[in-house]
Amino acid sequence: MSVNDGNGLTTKLASFYSALDYEALSPQVVDRAKYFCLDYLAVALRGSTTPSSAAMQKVVRTLSPGGDSVIMGTSFRASPEYAALANGTAAHSLEMDDVNNDSSLHPGVAVFPAIFACGDLAGSQDRAPIQGRDVIVSTATGYDLMIRIGRALDPRKHYARGFHPTGTCGTFAAALVASNLLGLDTERTSWALGIAGSQAAGSLEFLAQGAWTKRMHPGWAAHSGLVAAILAKEGFIGPTSILEGRDGFLHGYSDAADVDKTAEGLGDVFYINKTSIKPHACCRYNQGPIDCILDIVHTNDLKAQEVEKVKVGVLKAGFNVVAAPEEQKRNPKNIIDAQFSMPFGAAIAITYGQASLDEYTEEMLGRSDIKDLMNRVECVQDPALEVNYPSQWPAWVEVETRDGRKLKSQIEYPKGDPENALTWDELKDKFRNLTQPVISPSRQEEIINAVDSLEALDDVRVLTRMTSA
Repeated sequence: MSVNDGNGLTTKLASFYSALDYEALSPQVVDRAKYFCLDYLAVALRGSTTPSSAAMQKVVRTLSPGGDSVIMGTSFRASPEYAALANGTAAHSLEMDDVNNDSSLHPGVAVFPAIFACGDLAGSQDRAPIQGRDVIVSTATGYDLMIRIGRALDPRKHYARGFHPTGTCGTFAAALVASNLLGLDTERTSWALGIAGSQAAGSLEFLAQGAWTKRMHPGWAAHSGLVAAILAKEGFIGPTSILEGRDGFLHGYSDAADVDKTAEGLGDVFYINKTSIKPHACCRYNQGPIDCILDIVHTNDLKAQEVEKVKVGVLKAGFNVVAAPEEQKRNPKNIIDAQFSMPFGAAIAITYGQASLDEYTEEMLGRSDIKDLMNRVECVQDPALEVNYPSQWPAWVEVETRDGRKLKSQIEYPKGDPENALTWDELKDKFRNLTQPVISPSRQEEIINAVDSLEALDDVRVLTRMTSA
Protein backbone atom coordinates (compact mmCIF):
# COMPACT_ATOMS: atom_id res chain seq x y z
CA MET A 1 0.00 0.00 0.00
CA SER A 2 1.34 3.44 -0.93
CA VAL A 3 0.08 6.68 0.60
CA ASN A 4 3.04 8.88 -0.26
CA ASP A 5 2.39 11.52 -2.92
CA GLY A 6 6.11 12.24 -3.19
CA ASN A 7 5.66 16.02 -3.29
CA GLY A 8 5.95 17.20 0.32
CA LEU A 9 8.84 18.46 2.42
CA THR A 10 9.04 15.33 4.57
CA THR A 11 9.26 13.12 1.49
CA LYS A 12 11.84 15.38 -0.12
CA LEU A 13 14.06 15.11 2.93
CA ALA A 14 13.58 11.35 3.22
CA SER A 15 14.48 10.93 -0.45
CA PHE A 16 17.62 13.06 -0.20
CA TYR A 17 18.99 11.47 2.95
CA SER A 18 18.12 7.92 1.88
CA ALA A 19 20.19 8.33 -1.29
CA LEU A 20 23.23 9.94 0.34
CA ASP A 21 26.39 7.84 0.33
CA TYR A 22 29.90 8.12 1.71
CA GLU A 23 31.44 9.30 -1.56
CA ALA A 24 29.14 12.32 -1.58
CA LEU A 25 30.54 13.64 1.70
CA SER A 26 33.36 16.18 1.81
CA PRO A 27 36.52 15.42 3.80
CA GLN A 28 35.43 18.07 6.32
CA VAL A 29 32.08 16.35 6.94
CA VAL A 30 33.84 12.99 7.38
CA ASP A 31 36.29 14.55 9.82
CA ARG A 32 33.53 16.22 11.86
CA ALA A 33 31.54 12.97 12.04
CA LYS A 34 34.54 11.27 13.65
CA TYR A 35 35.24 14.30 15.84
CA PHE A 36 31.74 14.34 17.30
CA CYS A 37 31.71 10.57 17.64
CA LEU A 38 34.68 10.76 20.01
CA ASP A 39 33.04 13.59 21.96
CA TYR A 40 29.84 11.56 22.29
CA LEU A 41 31.75 8.53 23.58
CA ALA A 42 33.46 10.74 26.17
CA VAL A 43 30.23 12.10 27.62
CA ALA A 44 28.39 8.78 27.38
CA LEU A 45 31.10 6.88 29.24
CA ARG A 46 31.52 9.44 32.03
CA GLY A 47 27.79 10.16 32.10
CA SER A 48 27.15 6.50 32.90
CA THR A 49 28.42 7.16 36.44
CA THR A 50 25.85 9.82 37.43
CA PRO A 51 22.97 9.04 39.82
CA SER A 52 20.37 9.69 37.12
CA SER A 53 22.13 7.19 34.86
CA ALA A 54 22.24 4.58 37.62
CA ALA A 55 18.48 4.91 38.04
CA MET A 56 17.91 4.61 34.30
CA GLN A 57 20.19 1.59 34.05
CA LYS A 58 18.23 -0.14 36.80
CA VAL A 59 14.95 0.52 34.99
CA VAL A 60 16.35 -0.67 31.66
CA ARG A 61 17.61 -3.88 33.22
CA THR A 62 14.11 -4.48 34.59
CA LEU A 63 12.32 -3.72 31.32
CA SER A 64 14.87 -5.42 29.09
CA PRO A 65 16.63 -8.18 31.03
CA GLY A 66 17.91 -9.79 27.83
CA GLY A 67 19.77 -8.41 24.86
CA ASP A 68 23.24 -7.89 23.45
CA SER A 69 23.43 -4.11 23.20
CA VAL A 70 26.05 -2.43 25.38
CA ILE A 71 25.02 0.07 28.03
CA MET A 72 28.20 2.15 27.82
CA GLY A 73 30.43 2.35 30.84
CA THR A 74 28.82 -0.72 32.41
CA SER A 75 28.85 -4.49 32.07
CA PHE A 76 25.09 -4.50 31.43
CA ARG A 77 23.36 -5.44 28.16
CA ALA A 78 19.85 -4.70 26.92
CA SER A 79 17.77 -4.76 23.76
CA PRO A 80 18.88 -2.11 21.23
CA GLU A 81 16.04 0.37 21.84
CA TYR A 82 16.56 0.28 25.62
CA ALA A 83 20.32 0.55 25.31
CA ALA A 84 19.70 3.67 23.20
CA LEU A 85 17.50 5.06 25.99
CA ALA A 86 20.16 4.43 28.65
CA ASN A 87 23.10 5.67 26.58
CA GLY A 88 21.37 8.84 25.40
CA THR A 89 20.31 9.66 28.95
CA ALA A 90 23.83 9.11 30.28
CA ALA A 91 25.47 11.22 27.59
CA HIS A 92 23.28 14.24 28.35
CA SER A 93 23.72 14.13 32.13
CA LEU A 94 27.01 16.03 32.25
CA GLU A 95 25.95 19.07 30.19
CA MET A 96 29.16 18.65 28.19
CA ASP A 97 27.72 17.24 24.94
CA ASP A 98 27.93 18.98 21.59
CA VAL A 99 25.54 21.75 20.56
CA ASN A 100 24.42 23.63 17.47
CA ASN A 101 23.87 27.36 17.94
CA ASP A 102 21.42 27.98 15.10
CA SER A 103 18.95 25.47 16.48
CA SER A 104 19.98 25.57 20.17
CA LEU A 105 20.02 21.79 20.47
CA HIS A 106 22.37 18.88 21.19
CA PRO A 107 22.53 16.53 18.18
CA GLY A 108 25.09 13.91 19.20
CA VAL A 109 23.23 12.56 22.22
CA ALA A 110 20.18 11.69 20.12
CA VAL A 111 21.96 10.56 16.95
CA PHE A 112 24.76 8.32 18.23
CA PRO A 113 22.72 6.18 20.65
CA ALA A 114 20.44 5.30 17.74
CA ILE A 115 23.38 4.54 15.44
CA PHE A 116 25.12 2.23 17.90
CA ALA A 117 21.85 0.48 18.72
CA CYS A 118 21.27 -0.14 15.01
CA GLY A 119 24.59 -1.95 14.85
CA ASP A 120 23.17 -4.59 17.17
CA LEU A 121 19.73 -4.52 15.56
CA ALA A 122 21.21 -5.23 12.13
CA GLY A 123 23.17 -8.12 13.58
CA SER A 124 20.06 -9.63 15.16
CA GLN A 125 18.27 -9.47 11.80
CA ASP A 126 21.12 -11.16 9.91
CA ARG A 127 21.79 -8.03 7.90
CA ALA A 128 25.26 -7.07 6.77
CA PRO A 129 27.23 -5.42 9.59
CA ILE A 130 27.01 -1.66 9.88
CA GLN A 131 30.42 -0.39 8.85
CA GLY A 132 32.29 2.71 9.90
CA ARG A 133 31.41 4.43 6.66
CA ASP A 134 27.73 3.80 7.40
CA VAL A 135 28.22 5.42 10.81
CA ILE A 136 29.80 8.49 9.21
CA VAL A 137 27.00 8.91 6.66
CA SER A 138 24.30 8.43 9.28
CA THR A 139 25.98 10.90 11.60
CA ALA A 140 26.07 13.54 8.86
CA THR A 141 22.42 12.97 7.93
CA GLY A 142 21.13 12.78 11.51
CA TYR A 143 22.87 16.00 12.54
CA ASP A 144 21.73 17.74 9.38
CA LEU A 145 18.05 16.89 9.68
CA MET A 146 17.88 17.56 13.41
CA ILE A 147 19.49 20.98 13.10
CA ARG A 148 17.45 21.95 10.05
CA ILE A 149 14.22 21.19 11.90
CA GLY A 150 15.43 23.13 14.94
CA ARG A 151 16.35 26.15 12.81
CA ALA A 152 12.95 26.08 11.11
CA LEU A 153 11.16 26.12 14.47
CA ASP A 154 13.06 29.24 15.62
CA PRO A 155 14.56 28.11 18.94
CA ARG A 156 13.37 31.23 20.78
CA LYS A 157 9.77 30.47 19.88
CA HIS A 158 10.16 26.75 20.61
CA TYR A 159 11.59 27.54 24.05
CA ALA A 160 8.80 30.05 24.64
CA ARG A 161 6.26 27.26 24.16
CA GLY A 162 8.05 25.23 26.86
CA PHE A 163 9.83 22.69 24.64
CA HIS A 164 13.38 21.38 24.73
CA PRO A 165 14.50 21.02 21.09
CA THR A 166 16.99 18.25 21.78
CA GLY A 167 14.13 15.98 22.78
CA THR A 168 11.64 17.06 20.15
CA CYS A 169 13.88 17.39 17.08
CA GLY A 170 16.11 14.52 18.18
CA THR A 171 13.28 12.04 17.67
CA PHE A 172 13.25 12.78 13.93
CA ALA A 173 17.03 12.50 13.67
CA ALA A 174 17.03 9.12 15.42
CA ALA A 175 14.23 7.87 13.17
CA LEU A 176 16.16 8.96 10.09
CA VAL A 177 19.45 7.30 11.02
CA ALA A 178 17.68 4.11 12.04
CA SER A 179 15.75 4.09 8.76
CA ASN A 180 18.93 4.52 6.77
CA LEU A 181 20.88 1.88 8.66
CA LEU A 182 18.03 -0.63 8.47
CA GLY A 183 17.72 -0.16 4.72
CA LEU A 184 14.33 1.55 4.48
CA ASP A 185 13.37 3.12 1.14
CA THR A 186 12.14 6.69 0.77
CA GLU A 187 8.50 5.89 1.44
CA ARG A 188 9.13 3.91 4.59
CA THR A 189 11.64 6.47 5.80
CA SER A 190 8.88 9.07 5.38
CA TRP A 191 6.57 6.85 7.41
CA ALA A 192 9.23 6.53 10.12
CA LEU A 193 9.53 10.31 10.33
CA GLY A 194 5.74 10.52 10.53
CA ILE A 195 5.65 8.04 13.37
CA ALA A 196 8.47 9.89 15.11
CA GLY A 197 6.42 13.07 15.01
CA SER A 198 3.81 11.50 17.28
CA GLN A 199 6.52 10.74 19.83
CA ALA A 200 8.39 14.06 19.82
CA ALA A 201 8.53 15.31 23.40
CA GLY A 202 10.63 17.27 25.86
CA SER A 203 9.35 19.74 28.46
CA LEU A 204 11.42 22.56 29.96
CA GLU A 205 9.58 22.21 33.27
CA PHE A 206 12.64 20.42 34.66
CA LEU A 207 14.04 23.90 35.28
CA ALA A 208 11.45 24.59 37.97
CA GLN A 209 12.83 21.99 40.35
CA GLY A 210 16.18 20.81 38.99
CA ALA A 211 14.57 17.54 37.91
CA TRP A 212 16.31 14.81 35.91
CA THR A 213 13.88 14.75 33.00
CA LYS A 214 16.03 16.86 30.67
CA ARG A 215 18.70 14.17 30.83
CA MET A 216 16.19 11.65 29.55
CA HIS A 217 15.12 13.70 26.52
CA PRO A 218 17.79 12.55 24.02
CA GLY A 219 17.64 8.97 25.30
CA TRP A 220 13.90 8.91 24.77
CA ALA A 221 14.37 10.51 21.35
CA ALA A 222 16.82 7.77 20.34
CA HIS A 223 14.52 5.08 21.72
CA SER A 224 11.46 6.53 19.97
CA GLY A 225 13.27 7.02 16.68
CA LEU A 226 14.40 3.42 16.68
CA VAL A 227 10.86 2.21 17.39
CA ALA A 228 9.53 4.46 14.61
CA ALA A 229 11.92 2.98 12.06
CA ILE A 230 11.16 -0.60 13.11
CA LEU A 231 7.42 0.06 12.82
CA ALA A 232 7.81 1.64 9.39
CA LYS A 233 9.97 -1.26 8.24
CA GLU A 234 7.09 -3.62 9.04
CA GLY A 235 4.62 -1.50 7.12
CA PHE A 236 3.14 0.68 9.87
CA ILE A 237 2.10 3.87 8.08
CA GLY A 238 2.97 7.32 9.39
CA PRO A 239 1.89 10.69 7.97
CA THR A 240 4.27 11.79 5.24
CA SER A 241 3.45 15.45 5.86
CA ILE A 242 4.55 15.35 9.50
CA LEU A 243 6.88 18.33 9.23
CA GLU A 244 4.99 20.70 6.94
CA GLY A 245 1.35 19.71 7.45
CA ARG A 246 -1.32 21.96 8.96
CA ASP A 247 -1.21 19.94 12.16
CA GLY A 248 2.38 18.83 11.68
CA PHE A 249 5.37 19.32 13.90
CA LEU A 250 6.63 22.71 12.72
CA HIS A 251 3.27 24.45 13.09
CA GLY A 252 2.35 22.58 16.24
CA TYR A 253 5.55 23.27 18.17
CA SER A 254 6.29 26.91 17.26
CA ASP A 255 4.43 30.17 16.78
CA ALA A 256 6.86 31.33 14.10
CA ALA A 257 8.04 28.29 12.15
CA ASP A 258 9.71 28.95 8.79
CA VAL A 259 9.07 25.73 6.86
CA ASP A 260 11.31 26.80 3.98
CA LYS A 261 14.36 26.85 6.25
CA THR A 262 14.18 23.08 6.64
CA ALA A 263 15.36 22.35 3.08
CA GLU A 264 17.28 25.57 2.48
CA GLY A 265 20.67 24.74 0.95
CA LEU A 266 20.00 21.00 1.21
CA GLY A 267 23.04 19.14 -0.05
CA ASP A 268 25.19 22.27 -0.18
CA VAL A 269 25.30 22.92 3.57
CA PHE A 270 25.85 20.19 6.14
CA TYR A 271 25.13 21.52 9.60
CA ILE A 272 27.48 19.09 11.28
CA ASN A 273 30.14 21.59 10.19
CA LYS A 274 28.39 24.27 12.26
CA THR A 275 28.25 22.31 15.52
CA SER A 276 30.17 23.17 18.70
CA ILE A 277 31.94 21.28 21.47
CA LYS A 278 31.47 22.25 25.13
CA PRO A 279 34.62 22.76 27.21
CA HIS A 280 32.71 23.67 30.41
CA ALA A 281 30.36 21.39 32.39
CA CYS A 282 27.20 23.49 32.15
CA CYS A 283 24.46 24.85 29.93
CA ARG A 284 25.51 26.22 26.56
CA TYR A 285 24.19 29.67 27.45
CA ASN A 286 26.79 29.88 30.25
CA GLN A 287 29.76 28.91 28.09
CA GLY A 288 30.55 32.29 26.48
CA PRO A 289 30.24 34.26 29.73
CA ILE A 290 32.49 31.74 31.50
CA ASP A 291 35.08 32.17 28.72
CA CYS A 292 34.99 35.92 29.42
CA ILE A 293 35.34 35.40 33.17
CA LEU A 294 38.29 33.05 32.71
CA ASP A 295 39.95 35.61 30.44
CA ILE A 296 39.58 38.27 33.13
CA VAL A 297 40.75 35.94 35.91
CA HIS A 298 43.84 34.68 34.08
CA THR A 299 44.83 37.99 32.47
CA ASN A 300 44.64 39.90 35.76
CA ASP A 301 45.56 37.11 38.18
CA LEU A 302 42.26 37.94 39.84
CA LYS A 303 41.39 36.40 43.20
CA ALA A 304 37.83 35.81 44.38
CA GLN A 305 38.27 38.00 47.45
CA GLU A 306 39.06 40.98 45.20
CA VAL A 307 35.66 40.87 43.46
CA GLU A 308 33.01 43.41 44.41
CA LYS A 309 30.51 42.83 41.61
CA VAL A 310 30.12 40.83 38.40
CA LYS A 311 27.87 41.93 35.55
CA VAL A 312 27.11 39.38 32.84
CA GLY A 313 25.48 39.96 29.46
CA VAL A 314 23.18 37.00 28.75
CA LEU A 315 21.34 36.21 25.53
CA LYS A 316 17.58 36.75 25.70
CA ALA A 317 16.77 33.19 24.62
CA GLY A 318 18.80 31.81 27.52
CA PHE A 319 17.86 34.35 30.17
CA ASN A 320 15.03 32.34 31.69
CA VAL A 321 17.19 29.23 31.42
CA VAL A 322 20.30 30.42 33.31
CA ALA A 323 19.56 33.85 34.83
CA ALA A 324 15.94 33.96 36.02
CA PRO A 325 14.27 33.76 38.44
CA GLU A 326 17.17 35.59 40.04
CA GLU A 327 16.66 34.26 43.57
CA GLN A 328 16.49 30.67 42.32
CA LYS A 329 19.59 31.01 40.14
CA ARG A 330 21.55 32.46 43.06
CA ASN A 331 20.53 29.56 45.30
CA PRO A 332 20.90 26.29 43.34
CA LYS A 333 19.62 23.33 45.33
CA ASN A 334 21.24 20.54 43.31
CA ILE A 335 23.67 19.88 40.47
CA ILE A 336 21.09 20.39 37.75
CA ASP A 337 20.17 23.76 39.23
CA ALA A 338 23.88 24.59 39.24
CA GLN A 339 24.36 23.52 35.61
CA PHE A 340 21.68 26.03 34.66
CA SER A 341 22.79 28.86 36.96
CA MET A 342 24.90 31.66 35.52
CA PRO A 343 25.70 33.02 39.02
CA PHE A 344 27.03 29.61 40.07
CA GLY A 345 29.08 29.25 36.89
CA ALA A 346 30.55 32.70 37.41
CA ALA A 347 31.37 32.01 41.05
CA ILE A 348 33.27 28.79 40.44
CA ALA A 349 35.07 30.18 37.38
CA ILE A 350 36.32 33.13 39.46
CA THR A 351 37.26 30.93 42.42
CA TYR A 352 38.94 28.08 40.58
CA GLY A 353 39.87 29.45 37.17
CA GLN A 354 37.85 26.69 35.49
CA ALA A 355 34.32 25.28 35.30
CA SER A 356 34.82 21.53 35.01
CA LEU A 357 33.03 18.54 36.50
CA ASP A 358 35.27 18.92 39.54
CA GLU A 359 33.51 22.19 40.39
CA TYR A 360 29.94 21.06 39.71
CA THR A 361 29.56 19.10 42.93
CA GLU A 362 27.10 18.94 45.82
CA GLU A 363 29.86 20.04 48.19
CA MET A 364 30.33 23.27 46.23
CA LEU A 365 26.65 24.19 46.60
CA GLY A 366 27.01 24.62 50.35
CA ARG A 367 30.18 26.68 50.32
CA SER A 368 29.67 30.10 51.95
CA ASP A 369 32.30 31.76 49.72
CA ILE A 370 30.59 30.47 46.57
CA LYS A 371 27.21 31.65 47.83
CA ASP A 372 28.67 35.08 48.59
CA LEU A 373 30.06 35.37 45.06
CA MET A 374 26.77 34.25 43.50
CA ASN A 375 25.04 37.11 45.28
CA ARG A 376 27.48 39.53 43.64
CA VAL A 377 26.56 38.37 40.11
CA GLU A 378 24.05 40.41 38.10
CA CYS A 379 22.75 39.08 34.78
CA VAL A 380 21.44 41.53 32.20
CA GLN A 381 20.06 41.44 28.69
CA ASP A 382 21.82 43.50 26.04
CA PRO A 383 20.22 44.08 22.61
CA ALA A 384 23.70 44.23 21.08
CA LEU A 385 24.15 40.53 21.84
CA GLU A 386 21.07 39.66 19.79
CA VAL A 387 22.13 41.09 16.42
CA ASN A 388 23.35 37.82 14.93
CA TYR A 389 21.59 35.32 17.21
CA PRO A 390 21.13 32.37 16.82
CA SER A 391 24.03 31.91 14.38
CA GLN A 392 26.32 33.72 16.81
CA TRP A 393 26.26 33.53 20.64
CA PRO A 394 28.43 36.42 21.87
CA ALA A 395 28.90 37.34 25.50
CA TRP A 396 30.49 39.96 27.72
CA VAL A 397 31.38 40.22 31.40
CA GLU A 398 32.41 43.17 33.54
CA VAL A 399 34.04 42.64 36.93
CA GLU A 400 34.28 45.49 39.42
CA THR A 401 36.97 44.96 42.02
CA ARG A 402 37.01 46.21 45.59
CA ASP A 403 39.84 48.61 44.78
CA GLY A 404 37.75 50.27 42.05
CA ARG A 405 39.02 48.61 38.88
CA LYS A 406 36.60 47.66 36.12
CA LEU A 407 37.76 44.65 34.15
CA LYS A 408 35.84 43.73 31.01
CA SER A 409 36.03 40.91 28.47
CA GLN A 410 33.84 40.06 25.52
CA ILE A 411 33.78 37.25 23.03
CA GLU A 412 32.12 36.76 19.65
CA TYR A 413 32.53 33.00 19.44
CA PRO A 414 32.83 30.93 22.63
CA LYS A 415 35.55 28.32 22.83
CA GLY A 416 34.34 25.18 21.09
CA ASP A 417 32.38 26.97 18.34
CA PRO A 418 33.48 26.09 14.79
CA GLU A 419 35.05 29.56 14.53
CA ASN A 420 36.97 28.94 17.78
CA ALA A 421 37.10 25.16 17.74
CA LEU A 422 38.80 22.67 20.01
CA THR A 423 41.63 21.02 18.11
CA TRP A 424 41.68 17.26 17.74
CA ASP A 425 44.38 17.15 20.43
CA GLU A 426 42.20 19.21 22.79
CA LEU A 427 39.23 16.96 22.08
CA LYS A 428 41.31 13.86 22.80
CA ASP A 429 42.40 15.44 26.09
CA LYS A 430 38.74 16.03 26.94
CA PHE A 431 38.01 12.38 26.12
CA ARG A 432 40.86 11.11 28.30
CA ASN A 433 39.99 13.41 31.21
CA LEU A 434 36.31 12.47 31.20
CA THR A 435 36.73 8.73 30.73
CA GLN A 436 39.67 8.21 33.08
CA PRO A 437 37.44 7.08 35.99
CA VAL A 438 35.56 4.63 33.75
CA ILE A 439 38.02 2.84 31.45
CA SER A 440 41.73 2.06 31.45
CA PRO A 441 44.32 4.17 29.60
CA SER A 442 44.88 1.34 27.13
CA ARG A 443 41.16 1.14 26.38
CA GLN A 444 41.07 4.91 25.94
CA GLU A 445 43.71 4.69 23.24
CA GLU A 446 41.96 1.77 21.55
CA ILE A 447 38.79 3.85 21.24
CA ILE A 448 40.67 6.93 20.02
CA ASN A 449 42.44 4.85 17.37
CA ALA A 450 39.18 3.20 16.29
CA VAL A 451 37.50 6.58 15.85
CA ASP A 452 40.53 8.01 14.06
CA SER A 453 40.16 5.26 11.44
CA LEU A 454 36.37 4.94 11.62
CA GLU A 455 35.96 4.81 7.85
CA ALA A 456 37.95 1.56 7.82
CA LEU A 457 35.89 -0.21 10.53
CA ASP A 458 34.12 -3.31 9.23
CA ASP A 459 31.57 -3.61 12.03
CA VAL A 460 30.51 -0.84 14.40
CA ARG A 461 29.93 -3.41 17.14
CA VAL A 462 33.70 -3.64 17.51
CA LEU A 463 33.77 -0.02 18.68
CA THR A 464 30.64 -0.34 20.79
CA ARG A 465 32.06 -3.28 22.73
CA MET A 466 35.13 -1.23 23.59
CA THR A 467 32.85 0.99 25.70
CA SER A 468 31.77 -1.87 27.98
CA ALA A 469 33.16 -1.88 31.50
